[in-house]
Amino acid sequence: MKQRVISAIVAILIFVPLFLIGGIPYSVAVGLLGALAFKEILDLKENKSIPMIIKLMAFACFELVVYNRFQASYIYNGVSLAVIGITVLLILIPAIFSKDDSYNTHKAFSMLGSIIALGLFFNFLILIRYADKWLLLYLILIAVLTDTFAMIIGCLIGKHKLIPKVSPKKSVEGSIAGSVIATIIASLYYYNVLTNNINIIGLIVMTLFLTILGQLGDLFFSKIKRENDIKDFSNIMPGHGGILDRLDSLTFIIYGYIIIINILKIFG
Repeated sequence: MKQRVISAIVAILIFVPLFLIGGIPYSVAVGLLGALAFKEILDLKENKSIPMIIKLMAFACFELVVYNRFQASYIYNGVSLAVIGITVLLILIPAIFSKDDSYNTHKAFSMLGSIIALGLFFNFLILIRYADKWLLLYLILIAVLTDTFAMIIGCLIGKHKLIPKVSPKKSVEGSIAGSVIATIIASLYYYNVLTNNINIIGLIVMTLFLTILGQLGDLFFSKIKRENDIKDFSNIMPGHGGILDRLDSLTFIIYGYIIIINILKIFG
């Protein structure tokens, strides 16, 4: 527990100043976090046999996605289709020439998915911070509050397992409580800090939807760990695990928010 608390304090002391400063220091920090997260994917047992040259190429494509248009004026103006196209070709074509199963088509598609899914996520982390740091804090609050209260309530009154084969400690009671409490607090934050010029019902529905996505993100990355027989993605944060152990729920929340604002942009 002591180790866990110390790790959390150190992470907060590093993150908060960078979050408030923003700009290039924040963007560089996010890129480094992304690099560590992507290394956790490369270190999975299913990727151990991939040739180093392919891993280096994949890493370069990942950072290209992370830093493409990262200073855009609007969240909508993220990664270009050209960058996605380059990534697709560079990652898939080498599988044609692989003489064994060290880099087959299955691994190529898996690697491509990892690059795009995580690369876009870290790109969005930078884009949203450039748009409004308090908006990013709203999304972070959803992830933190949902996880925290789901764990607390689950430990106190949780009796029904949510999806035991994926995450045996999570309960239905904790899941519901986490979403409800996080929705209330995060919605109040949004209304009082960001803007009160918003439909209350719409805000609550959006926040609730994002809390559910956050829990699905947590479960998705938990399943990756189960399929690879690991407890944590890494031990970079003693007591907490790796980067992906901490950002799992936020990943799906960010994607959900991007989908929502783009839908509103189309129909607004």
